[in-house]
Amino acid sequence: MKIRIIIGNKMTTATMYDNPTSRDFMSLMPLTLELRDYASTEKISDLPQKLSVKDAPSGSEPLVGDITYYAPWGNLALFYKDFSFSNGLIKLGKIDTDMNIFMSNGPVTAKFELLD
Repeated sequence: MKIRIIIGNKMTTATMYDNPTSRDFMSLMPLTLELRDYASTEKISDLPQKLSVKDAPSGSEPLVGDITYYAPWGNLALFYKDFSFSNGLIKLGKIDTDMNIFMSNGPVTAKFELLD
């Protein structure tokens, strides 16, 4: 399944994985979130509710472009730099293009929508 992410007048798409956590995230769409920088590695945002962690791995090693859910905090994380293995990190999908749309000083407002 594909989603569209819109920031200002820019847009990108992402391919979502078929897992319970990803399906739970997509059930919240359309969704508007404020993404803020975290550790000069990722953009994060709180979600309106916790997502399912059914059948989720114990963690994952995120790469540039990964859309993830950090279960311990209940937040979304989009990685613009590779990072080491993190317990509780569940991959939801992958940005189809580069991460330039997310690069800015300060927070950005992003709208997430399902694509038909």
